[in-house]
Amino acid sequence: MTQSQLDKIRLELRRGVLVLAVLASLKEAHYGYSLRKQLNDNGIEIDEGTLYPLIRRLADQGLLDSEWQQGEGRERRYYQLSVSGHTLLGQLTEEWQQLNGALSNLLGVQPEEIA
Repeated sequence: MTQSQLDKIRLELRRGVLVLAVLASLKEAHYGYSLRKQLNDNGIEIDEGTLYPLIRRLADQGLLDSEWQQGEGRERRYYQLSVSGHTLLGQLTEEWQQLNGALSNLLGVQPEEIA
C-alpha cells in the first residue's frame, strides 16, 4: 500500500470522529482558533478549512450556541454546546464506547491498549 493510499484511509477514519471530538471540546466555550488549538493539543489535527464549516454546520443544526465576546482587544464568536448538543454528545459517546469495545474485541486488545 502506498503512503497516499494509507493517508486516504486515515482521513476517512478520522472524518467519522471529528464531530464527536468537536462536540466534546465544546462543553466549554471556545472561539475557532482556541478550539483548533485544543483539538491539536489532544492529538486531533484539523485544518481551518475543515473546522470552520463543521462548526457552522453544527450551529445551523442547533447543536451549538454562539455569542460574540470581547477578548484580547477584539470581538470573537464563542461557541458552546446547546441543550440539543449536550444530548447528542451523550448519545454519540455511548455509541463510540460500544464501537470501541467491539473493535477492541475484533483487534484482540483492551481499549486502553489502543493508542
